[in-house]
Amino acid sequence: MAVPKRKMSRSNTRHRRSQWKAATPTLVICARCKDKHIAHTACPTCGTYAKRRVLDV
Repeated sequence: MAVPKRKMSRSNTRHRRSQWKAATPTLVICARCKDKHIAHTACPTCGTYAKRRVLDV
């Protein structure tokens, strides 16, 4: 198992961690109710997915 030989400086640690960003989820507009929802999931408002009703809302 690899073990670092020297302590990583605070500057280098923070520089590496600065690239950790949270990505916003991709929202799409529902074809039936025109409400925004997460892509590739059923619409929580009207219960449709790929123009078919899959949830009882």
